Amino acid sequence: MSSFKVIALGLLALSAFNTSGAQAQVIEGYPTQPIKLVVPFPPGGASDIIARIVGQKLAEHMKATVIIENKAGANGNIAAEYVVRAKPDGYTLIYNSSSVALSPALYKNLSFDVQKDLAPVILTTVVPMLLNVNNSIPVKNLKEFAALLKAKPDSLSYGSAGVGNITHLAPFLMLQELGLVANHVPYKGSGPAMIGLVGGEVQFDMQPITVGLAYAKEGRIRPLAVSTLERSPALPDVPTLDESGLKGFELGAWQAIMAPAKTPAAIIKRLNTDIMAVIMNPEVKEKLLSQGAQVLGSTPEQYGTYLASEIKRWDAVVKSSKTEPQ
Repeated sequence: MSSFKVIALGLLALSAFNTSGAQAQVIEGYPTQPIKLVVPFPPGGASDIIARIVGQKLAEHMKATVIIENKAGANGNIAAEYVVRAKPDGYTLIYNSSSVALSPALYKNLSFDVQKDLAPVILTTVVPMLLNVNNSIPVKNLKEFAALLKAKPDSLSYGSAGVGNITHLAPFLMLQELGLVANHVPYKGSGPAMIGLVGGEVQFDMQPITVGLAYAKEGRIRPLAVSTLERSPALPDVPTLDESGLKGFELGAWQAIMAPAKTPAAIIKRLNTDIMAVIMNPEVKEKLLSQGAQVLGSTPEQYGTYLASEIKRWDAVVKSSKTEPQ
């Protein structure tokens, strides 16, 4: 994913927000009950961390109760199916990640169509990926990492949040460009995968910086590089993959919010306006930045267009990785 494309999209959204946000239709009485924000992964992962920051402020902003509910499994599909079946009234939303764009290529018999059964609300953030190694691995940069793998082909393992997850395909792409191979070990979520790295079950991984940030700052893992073309303010001393020698490599894990299809357009607009106000709040932006996340923002239409392009992009990546559809 080109961060320039995504950030440009966010800037366009800000313009749209500034001109039309104040005119957003107010839904009389909405919300009158708790809003459930369903996170498709276990607690402790990148989506969970950011959803809780956004959800807390959204509750204050809307003067409502926002409940974060984790429904992990099947690369986010269990949560998506749950939301698809929910009443389209604005009270059940999914805090989805880029995994939603991978599912069409990874699953033969999905019970839902991402583009038809879920309605885009807003793009929220993009999170750089962080290449980490276990402290026992004697490398301090990408060059040494590549040399070790080259000297001992297929001797190291990397953890991910699941088969076909971006935490599986991002390191696959990196290894492919380096001409290297390693064993893939899927976990049930980014949190468990990071615990596996810290404990030495796997030797390296590439996780959203949100997941590995605290571990890196505490010295429990060794970060080697970030996947964006610019260094992350959250870990300014960690170089990019591009400047480490993997020229042009750029990737990020984006996050967004969707609602069941047929949710009234006026409710979608209200949610978009309120969530945009929340993520642009200086306090929230600072919290997200401290977690390594960059705020985006979009109109529902812009997110829908971007999602379509991402589905097409990741379909090609999945085929290149020879990951068998489940």
